[in-house]
Amino acid sequence: MLLGAVELLRERGSAGVTIDAVLTRTGTPRGSVYHHFPGGRRQLLSETLQLAADTIADMIESAAATGPAAAMHRFVEFWRHLLLTSDFHAVCPAMAVAVGGTEDDRALHPEVAAITTRWHTVLTTSLTTAGHPAPRATRLATLTLSALEGAIILCRTSRTLQPLDDVATELEPLLAEPPSRESSGQRSTR
Repeated sequence: MLLGAVELLRERGSAGVTIDAVLTRTGTPRGSVYHHFPGGRRQLLSETLQLAADTIADMIESAAATGPAAAMHRFVEFWRHLLLTSDFHAVCPAMAVAVGGTEDDRALHPEVAAITTRWHTVLTTSLTTAGHPAPRATRLATLTLSALEGAIILCRTSRTLQPLDDVATELEPLLAEPPSRESSGQRSTR
């Protein structure tokens, strides 16, 4: 049920994640929904959002172990695949909730904030581990998340992967190598 609900959230936003839509998508008997989600639609939405977020966070965390550029490339490949297989209907579930205007969306904003904070922390840690100074690592993590999420939206609306590819190309040198002391504004202590 949750996987079908994640697909609906990616394609239609939270307004499209109804009990009936999930039942239709998954072929699940109606009684199962109420058994697994006694809190109704809001519980279903919350758990759907968390599953989607955990999937992305786990992917970023495992790729970040080999460096921030690897994490970015893994994220890009993940979204290239989702965009192509959904015929450009997919969007990040966390962003769908963040920009959605329903009461349920607003109720889930604290969860979205926690999710994006987790993603940001993983990227920041990967960048500092790779040698980027902490303040710059924080800014680069913000830039990376913002650029990639924006690129996903542009891909969806333009029905092409070019925005995602362009962002990856521009982020690659920023994430791959930490700046030298001279170019980062730090002075040598020799």
